Amino acid sequence: MMRMRNKDSVRTPLYTNSQSGDPSKRDEVRLGRLSGRMLFTWLMLAGFILLFSPRDLTNKLQFAFVRIFGLPLSLSRSVSLSARSKPLVDEVVSRGLYNRLQNHLANVTEQLHQEHQVVEVLSGLRNRFALEGAKLVCADVIIISISAEHSELIINRGENDGLAGGQFVLSDNSIVGVVSDVSPRTSQVRLFTDPESKIAVKIGRVNAERLIHGSGNDSAKVKLLSRKYKVRVGDKVMVRKKPGFLDTPIIIGVVAKCRTDDVNPTLWDVTVKPVCDIEQLKTVSVIIMNPSGT
Repeated sequence: MMRMRNKDSVRTPLYTNSQSGDPSKRDEVRLGRLSGRMLFTWLMLAGFILLFSPRDLTNKLQFAFVRIFGLPLSLSRSVSLSARSKPLVDEVVSRGLYNRLQNHLANVTEQLHQEHQVVEVLSGLRNRFALEGAKLVCADVIIISISAEHSELIINRGENDGLAGGQFVLSDNSIVGVVSDVSPRTSQVRLFTDPESKIAVKIGRVNAERLIHGSGNDSAKVKLLSRKYKVRVGDKVMVRKKPGFLDTPIIIGVVAKCRTDDVNPTLWDVTVKPVCDIEQLKTVSVIIMNPSGT
C-alpha cells in the first residue's frame, strides 16, 4: 500500500524547479499564453464600448485628448511649416522705402476720406433739393465776422472757381447768405442777418412774397406782412426762386417771434433765426446755376 501511494503521489510538476522558484517567470509564462487572443478581445471590447457610447462622453474624451496632446501637435506642425517655408528675399525692401510708402498711403487715405465727406455733403443736398443743372462749390470758411453792424464770411473760393456776386451760399442744407464780393481766390459772403441784406422769402403756408432784412446779432426781420396771414412761431422761412441763381425754394430760417408791429398794428413784426449755427461754420457750398454758360 505504501508503494502504491508513493507512485500515485509522484506527479509531474506544473513548473520546473527553475520556473517555480521565480514568481516573475511564472507571470511571464501566463502572460505569454494570454497576450494573443485575450489582448485582441479586450481591444475589440473597448472599441465597441466607444462606438456605442453617448456622444457627450466621446466629445469629452476628444477634448481631453486635445488638451493633453494639443501642445506637442501644434509644436510639431509649426516646426514642419517653418521647415517648408523659405524666406522671400526678393520681396524684402529697405526700411526707408517702406516708411515712404506707408506715409504715402496715409496721405492718400486721408485725401480719399476728405473727398468722401465732400461727396456725402453734395449728394445729401442733391437728394433733398432739385438743383438740376446746378454746380455746388465747396469752400472753407477763413473768417467769420458777426456783430450788430455787419455779418459776413470770407471763404477760400473766388472767380477762378466760377463764383460771382449774388450767388446763394448753403450750409447744413440751408441758405446762410449770398456772395457779395469776389476776388480770384477768395470771396466775401454777406449773411442774411447782415443789416444790408435783403432776400425774397415766403413764410410757412402764407402765399405772399416778402423781403427778409438782416437786423444783426444773428437774427433778421420780415416786414410789411399783413396780420390777415396766419404766422406762428416755428414756421419755416423759405427763400423764393430767383432765375439764374436759384431754381427751387430752400429754407433760410424759422420764425422765432411773431407779434404786432409797434408802428403799424395791422402788420406783423416777425423775427427770424437761422436754422444752423452760423458762428460755428467751417465749410459752405456756393450754388452756381448753369455753370456751362458762365
